Amino acid sequence: MEQEPMRIREGYLVKKGSMFNTWKPMWVVLLEDGIEFYKQKADNSPKGMIPLKGSSIHSPCQDFGKRMFVFKLTVAKQQDHFFQAAYLEERDAWVRDIKKAIHRIDGGQRFARKSTRKSIRLPETISLSALYLSMKDPEKGIKELKLEKDKRVFNHCFTGTCVIDWLVSSSSIRNRKEGLLLASSLLSEGYLQPAGDTSKAAAEGLSDTPFLDLSDAYYYFPDSGFFCEGYSSDDDVVLKEEFRGTIVKQGCLLKQGHRRKNWKVRKFILRDDPAYLHYYDPAGGEEPLGAIHLRGCVVTAVEDMPDTKKYDADNILFEIITANEIHYYLQAASSTERTEWIKAIQSVSRTGK
Repeated sequence: MEQEPMRIREGYLVKKGSMFNTWKPMWVVLLEDGIEFYKQKADNSPKGMIPLKGSSIHSPCQDFGKRMFVFKLTVAKQQDHFFQAAYLEERDAWVRDIKKAIHRIDGGQRFARKSTRKSIRLPETISLSALYLSMKDPEKGIKELKLEKDKRVFNHCFTGTCVIDWLVSSSSIRNRKEGLLLASSLLSEGYLQPAGDTSKAAAEGLSDTPFLDLSDAYYYFPDSGFFCEGYSSDDDVVLKEEFRGTIVKQGCLLKQGHRRKNWKVRKFILRDDPAYLHYYDPAGGEEPLGAIHLRGCVVTAVEDMPDTKKYDADNILFEIITANEIHYYLQAASSTERTEWIKAIQSVSRTGK
């Protein structure tokens, strides 16, 4: 049986539309023979596919002066595709791997397979996508529950033990050790997401296995209705959901208004669970002026803003595109600070809720 193309790299990039000058976030997957792009990470079928055979890549790409870290892929039919990364190192990593893939496919070679499936020695007959659909079956799948831990309530989730129990009962595995390998593969491919500090720490490499067969390790399906809320130990009053989580980063940035397009200094606080970037009046006040929901967003550096008045300071700008494609433009005090904010927001958008 012919082997499926290996996934070399994947992640969110901003892609320019082929017909209109619109830039939208896409989940991009680099295979050894082409590039697939999806509207969302959890989508089963791609919006499009770009073949690599006979293609060439250009970086840095100067076609769009107001967008930083853009690279251009020109296919054999002389059609151009433009992608934008969040920062320099990310762009260079994509360009390096794409160049390597083009070189190997043009030379008739294949990548050495280092996929999750091979590394954990799962049978090739196991289809993770089919298994995921079975796990989500309303009647026979894993039941989504409301669980409590550390003064927080986790809605629409389940424990690591429940996952392994289900895999054993469905005859997908022979024993719990094999179940850990399969669940770790589901986690690494995005079919399961960690919820709470215990499972997140394991997924980040702070445990012997990325997935935990524990009753206090919580997980959820990426397209479920998962959300987390906390409560007070004094009166058990449920607090507003968007004020949960640890503060990852805070500081003042310039923010462009949506209506008048003017720039104002705002104090920003970045939280990880759920993933929100709140902004406040820097002069004081406990209530936020607004919030940007970061789950599934894309953030990139930009050079300049079209159709707006330039702010007097240097244009050290970055753009946040939310999952529902709302664009926010912010300005940092220095290029170093901009990179720090971009990396912090990227991290929260992928792991926060």
